[in-house]
Amino acid sequence: MTGATSDVPASDGVRPLLEVRELKVLIRAAGGNVRPVDGVSFSIAAGETFALLGESGCGKSMTALAINRLLPDAARIEGGALGLAGDDLLRLPETRMRSVRGGRIGMIFQEPATSLNPVMTIGDQIGEALQLHRNLRGAQARAETRQLLESVGIPGAGERLDDYPFQFSGGMKQRVMIAMALAGHPELLIADEPTTALDVTIQAQVLDLLAGLQADRGMAMLLITHDLGVVARMAHRVGVMYAGELVETGPRQAFFNTPLHPYARKLFAALPDGARRGTMLDAPVGSVPALDQDFVGCRFADRCPQAFDRCDDESPGWQHIGAQAVRCHLYDEDSVPRPLHRAEAGDVAPAGRSGGAPLIEVRDLEVHFPVHKGLLRRVVGQVRAVDGVSLTLSAGRTLALVGESGCGKTTVGKAILQLNQSTGGAVFYNGERQTGLSRDALMPMRRGVQMVFQDPFASLNPRLRIGEIIEEGMLSLGVAGDAASRRKTVDALLDRIGLSPSMRWRYPHEFSGGQRQRIAIARALAVSPKVIVCDEPTSALDVSVQAQLLNLMCELQQELGLAYLFITHNLAVVEYLADEVAVMYLGRIVEHGPAARVLGAPAHPYTRALLAAVPKVTAEAHLPALTVSSDLPSPLDPPAGCHFHPRCPLASDICRAAYPAEQSMGGGHRVRCHWAGAEVPALRKAG
Repeated sequence: MTGATSDVPASDGVRPLLEVRELKVLIRAAGGNVRPVDGVSFSIAAGETFALLGESGCGKSMTALAINRLLPDAARIEGGALGLAGDDLLRLPETRMRSVRGGRIGMIFQEPATSLNPVMTIGDQIGEALQLHRNLRGAQARAETRQLLESVGIPGAGERLDDYPFQFSGGMKQRVMIAMALAGHPELLIADEPTTALDVTIQAQVLDLLAGLQADRGMAMLLITHDLGVVARMAHRVGVMYAGELVETGPRQAFFNTPLHPYARKLFAALPDGARRGTMLDAPVGSVPALDQDFVGCRFADRCPQAFDRCDDESPGWQHIGAQAVRCHLYDEDSVPRPLHRAEAGDVAPAGRSGGAPLIEVRDLEVHFPVHKGLLRRVVGQVRAVDGVSLTLSAGRTLALVGESGCGKTTVGKAILQLNQSTGGAVFYNGERQTGLSRDALMPMRRGVQMVFQDPFASLNPRLRIGEIIEEGMLSLGVAGDAASRRKTVDALLDRIGLSPSMRWRYPHEFSGGQRQRIAIARALAVSPKVIVCDEPTSALDVSVQAQLLNLMCELQQELGLAYLFITHNLAVVEYLADEVAVMYLGRIVEHGPAARVLGAPAHPYTRALLAAVPKVTAEAHLPALTVSSDLPSPLDPPAGCHFHPRCPLASDICRAAYPAEQSMGGGHRVRCHWAGAEVPALRKAG
């Protein structure tokens, strides 16, 4: 170990392509100056991937924008140095910087749906980059655009040049963004959360694509993410960022074997998996501190379980332990922690789960949406969003409904609450049929079954204070009595979800994403429901915020006997939380049973593909995931026979001819597959 330094070492013996030294960014605001990047240093060599890891609000994306000199108008680079292959980026005039941006440095932005111009065709948008950075026009540019789309795996690339962004799925839009970033033949690719909220299969495809393109082109890559699985899959070196500064760096294997900083170790402790089922996740309390203050001591001290007096009074310098570097006072005395064991868990959650008669029973549910065409708006087809789904859910139990986007999961959830009108089948609540009832007759079910939507910001009224938002349901459904009783209930709910009752006067925009999701849960709890339908409640949340939310849900379920229908594509969360799992594909349940059996011994090739696509949080480098290579077919025209056969590596003639009947695998485990129970070859990559 050496003493503290002000810098972080570059890759051993390799001249870096990108050098970031003591980078500082200042944002002028009415309430005081904000420093989202405060002395950050790292380097990346050609062909290397450096992963910048941390929670939302820690400064990762602002670091990337500063490298590209794309800061907001109120922000400026206050100090430091940026070098790209020997060129000083901070000294380049804006005219030259335009050729660097999109040329030598490509960038994949976090949200492709908002980054692509909705009124320009895909071909024109990529063509702009080709014209600016490579001086290609006309037929030559169109041919290169087609080649770029083919290189990122867009099917029928030539026919899709004149399509608009809305005609592409989320995964395809992300591929288009990658093609656009590659148009200028970049030396450095910055990928800002390139797989956030994508399905595990699409995520695996995008990660495989990026790794292959990097190997072919020798690009350096700055990967910004909060997903430790993605870091394990892609990174050569890792940097952990907290409150505007790096707190740890090191090679991937060393970092995953023995994370040094207490914050990094807390991130690992917050990861949900089957080994931690029945325990509380050890998430860091609180959130990233506001960056409009002058820090004196360690910025993590308020959330650190190992903090002592010196941490409050003195900012730690860099300490080097082998190839790793850490900014923490704990290492001043040569104390090195043990390697991290994933089996370590937090406190044991309250034991015991309910059961008994089903609260919710879904029988052969169908939801078909008509497709209209022409001047007379004639019905020319049906989108079979839900096509014969049967489920049951009992008190105190969690049923996870998993599958790719577009498979019908959310439509099932909304149909249970009669927010979508069913075209067949029935939904029962407490043994009483709900389908076909009037609005007034649905009131008892609406009180007993509530929904937490995927995007809390979109589902919370921005014009109402959160106290009014939580109280709104009570007023609408006639519960909680007079104004004083409702206020008392709101204050108790805010305290229960970890917020202060005094916050009832704030508006939704004044809260973080994790806090807004907690408010959405409080709104659902306000009418004392028995069932909560959770639609992707942890999607795009940081691992620490996700752990806090999962802990809260576990506590509420044990205390109140709540039943959860948990709609998600996050299989690690399913493994930790769910009692039962239903796997959905193109409107139908293809596998259903106890979570331990479905996830431990999946019988359907689709379930096996989903599990194989999940990046493993391990130190060892692993091969690209075995997964399906094409996108989900359209529910407007599902394939004949087994709907999965075009993507299945085991498909045979019977799979193409007939939809498989349901088979029992024992222990409540059921599957629809012609190969179920038969000797089959190992799953290989389809295509």
